[in-house]
Amino acid sequence: MSLRSQIIGCGAYLPRRVIPNDELAKTVDTTDEWIVQRTGISQRHVAADGELTSDLAFAAARDALRASGVQPESVDLLVLATTTPDHTFPATATKVQARLGMTGGAAFDVQAVCAGFIFALATADSFIKTGQAKTALVIGAETFSRLLNWKDRGTCVLFGDGAGAVVLRAHVGGGAAGRGVLSTHLHTDGRAYNMLYVDGGPSSTGTTGHVRMDGQGVFRHAVAKLASVVDEALAANSLNPGDVDWLVPHQANQRIIDGMARKLALGPEKVVSTVSRHANTSAASIPLALAEASGDGRLKPGQIVLMEAIGGGLAWGACLARW
Repeated sequence: MSLRSQIIGCGAYLPRRVIPNDELAKTVDTTDEWIVQRTGISQRHVAADGELTSDLAFAAARDALRASGVQPESVDLLVLATTTPDHTFPATATKVQARLGMTGGAAFDVQAVCAGFIFALATADSFIKTGQAKTALVIGAETFSRLLNWKDRGTCVLFGDGAGAVVLRAHVGGGAAGRGVLSTHLHTDGRAYNMLYVDGGPSSTGTTGHVRMDGQGVFRHAVAKLASVVDEALAANSLNPGDVDWLVPHQANQRIIDGMARKLALGPEKVVSTVSRHANTSAASIPLALAEASGDGRLKPGQIVLMEAIGGGLAWGACLARW
């Protein structure tokens, strides 16, 4: 008996406050044209004062549970991908677990920055495939605005806050044509640790710190490493780029998204892009995009969906799923 994880519901939450590029241009040396040309970003959502990562995660999780028809007490695994936990410990996932009314199973955080959702999805998928969980809630949630130096135009224009979630349920069998997660592929390279990091932490400075990034270096690594892991995922499933119905990438930069679409020979009508409205929401970006495309009917049963992401660490990965 083989088990496969099926995505049976998606959810999303975006804070109410929206900051357009023109508003940023009033406080930092930038313009709407400069930001759009280099990133494709026009605006970003920012959490309100006192609005925590757990609040965003809870709202997205509740939305996903509603969409799936699953009750919280039926969930036996909650994996939360975040770079911005409420506290150093315990895991923010446990706060969400309690608030949802999930009384059994386990809840924990995963930290792989912008690749966090792929890592969390792979973790939950492994639990389901080995029979340790039957129903899993996977969340990506970030209040990344709290890590930004709002005077640094190289970073503050790039990021936003938000949360997305999916519900996975174990399904017996399925074969090559069956629906669900087909495979996940994870990688890290700690030699590039200082290419994208936050200059703070409990054991180093005792402060939260701000995002520091070698933008050009990250861009070069992203193009090469994402292309490689996408090839790996396709080969593992004996698929060709032409078999992919939808690319749902990490929403970091429109130029990177366009580059991956060209590699797969996918037109823009086959790419789910939310970066212009959401900016880079780190671990939340892919589930937010999934929730939007699922909600408006773009994702249809039986279609092949490719997800990929790269973030600090460097950490990168891909997931292929049949919707």
